[in-house]
Amino acid sequence: MEIITIVLYLILLVYSLLILQLIFGSRKIKTFESTNLAPQTAFSIIIPFRNEEKNLPKLLQSISNLNYPHQLVEIVMVDDFSTDSSERVCIKWRLDHDHLDTTLLENLRLSNSPKKDAIGRAVPIIKHNWIITTDADCTVNKNWLLTLDHYIQTNQPEMIVGAVVYKTKNNWFHRFQQLDLLSLQGATIGSFGIGKPFMCNGANFAYTKKLFNELDGFNGNNKMASGDDVFLLQKAVKNHLAQVHYIKNTDSIVKTKPENDLFKLFMQRVRWASKTTGYQSSYAKSLAVIVLLMNLSLVVSFALWIADGLDWRILVKVFVIKYVVDYVLLYKTNAYLLKGKFILPLASSIIYPFFSSLVGIYSLFGSFTWKGRTFSK
Repeated sequence: MEIITIVLYLILLVYSLLILQLIFGSRKIKTFESTNLAPQTAFSIIIPFRNEEKNLPKLLQSISNLNYPHQLVEIVMVDDFSTDSSERVCIKWRLDHDHLDTTLLENLRLSNSPKKDAIGRAVPIIKHNWIITTDADCTVNKNWLLTLDHYIQTNQPEMIVGAVVYKTKNNWFHRFQQLDLLSLQGATIGSFGIGKPFMCNGANFAYTKKLFNELDGFNGNNKMASGDDVFLLQKAVKNHLAQVHYIKNTDSIVKTKPENDLFKLFMQRVRWASKTTGYQSSYAKSLAVIVLLMNLSLVVSFALWIADGLDWRILVKVFVIKYVVDYVLLYKTNAYLLKGKFILPLASSIIYPFFSSLVGIYSLFGSFTWKGRTFSK
């Protein structure tokens, strides 16, 4: 048992140091204050979708409410063979908003990744240099593009990563997902702060067409069903780190919908976790392994305690230290993204190691379903 205890403490030590490093990094990312500059940047918004007839109206309405010159905005919607009324929703919206430059395309499947194919289908025909991707189940702030434009004019980046949060209802299941997403967003911000960015979210991701073409787009990771965001980011970081920026401004935050049943949530997280095996960043791979080991070690320790093979005080000590370290990162991230009262996430923190371990292990070997399709590892 002494060896098990030593290994447990060692994993906890490495994990704590990595999370503390991210906390330190998040403090280095300063809030961007918008300026009074006149809008100059022309944007092409790419929206891949499949069976989103219920969500598309809300996204498109939020886009129509953007506080930005419509002549500087192009909207390219790519239908990934929807079997519902999504196409009709888009056509009706185009007719009702004919002052907006809108294109509707059908996806062209060339790889194992429908979303990469959709973006790749749109890029050759877009009119503007700046590309923004978002998802059909999102809504955007009215100053979303204005804030990005001010940032581009001020800092001259080639790629910008923005934040994503859930628009939740008042129930535990949604709050659990929000805390999980907060941890990912906190890791994203922190990694930028220490100069090792490796994560982003395609629901709020901007880059130039010039950079996309220079990086040869998604070539090299088309076999992975997911990863239209992180793999492109890691390519850019490898070649143009100084031109890859994180924008910290509440007007740039995009809201998305949480899942409403456990199976869909599990499949979504498996899809996200499946990307880690394709990471180019050694730091990202190391962090992913340590996070999985930390959560898995808590699950194993709990089982050992049940079997009377581990002192409960050791389990409690490890859990409390992990909880405190995690809480600091979550608290700081919550202060930026949600600006609300932050309740101690004790129940979620107890359940999370079991959920995370199952997702992590399953993602290494199992398949997942996404939008009515099954993808194998």
